[in-house]
Amino acid sequence: MGFIDHINACNNHDLTKFVPFLSTTGDQIGWVKKDHLELLSIYGDALQVKNDQLVLKDMARATEHMDFVCRDLYEKGHLKNWREERYKVCQHFVDPGLFEIERAATSFFGIRAFGVHLNGFVQNEEGIKLWVGKRAVDRPICPGMYDNMVAGGQPAGLGLMENLIKECAEEANVPEKLARQAKPVGTISYMMETDGGLKPDVMFCYDLELPESFTPVNTDGETESFDLWPINQVAEHIRSGGNFKFNCNLVIIDFLIRHGVIDPDHVADYQELVSGLRR
Repeated sequence: MGFIDHINACNNHDLTKFVPFLSTTGDQIGWVKKDHLELLSIYGDALQVKNDQLVLKDMARATEHMDFVCRDLYEKGHLKNWREERYKVCQHFVDPGLFEIERAATSFFGIRAFGVHLNGFVQNEEGIKLWVGKRAVDRPICPGMYDNMVAGGQPAGLGLMENLIKECAEEANVPEKLARQAKPVGTISYMMETDGGLKPDVMFCYDLELPESFTPVNTDGETESFDLWPINQVAEHIRSGGNFKFNCNLVIIDFLIRHGVIDPDHVADYQELVSGLRR
């Protein structure tokens, strides 16, 4: 096991199992499993199966039509973990949204989702220590696994910093004044095939150096506990396999590269790691 295995795990997909999901103008919205086309063929008012493609028929009413489709799929058991939270559908975050869709449906339709992830760390004469959260055992995704100190999906209608401040308050009780000190450090992208579909996701990453007097406290029930780990302990845990949520491994690997813990003189696949974080 090594660092690169986590990147490969998040980019494990076979696009021959999928067909493009397109707008009426031919813009690609996402990817849909071929096995789901028959299931989707009943929604003729909203969707058209045509030449190994799925086409969204009326872009002016796309949010309304897709809301009906997604709710029906959920009621029939084809979608799980309904959030009642909408995401903007676009290829680049700055683009105007084509429409909005329920968060739980993004991977089913292979739609790019965005999120914010924050590395909360302490630095002193002993070196860098990273705050590690442990997900609550009742979480629908990766229960009981380790997580970044703060992370969350990007809802429609919120700016990135606005969302980060919200997530900091909910997940770690970070005051707004402190949360605003978080530094944007880039993005990480991956495309991961799941049982339900495809995740072509982008994470906006932030670093926040915290005072030694600060201890994160969860307020929304999503995190069971927090621990402050020496950075070399975090690195070895991930390198040897570990128990972090799949995409959090990538966020921390990026942190390890930027802070010189993963060193090009001593890690043979350093170049592959750097490029693999932004596929």
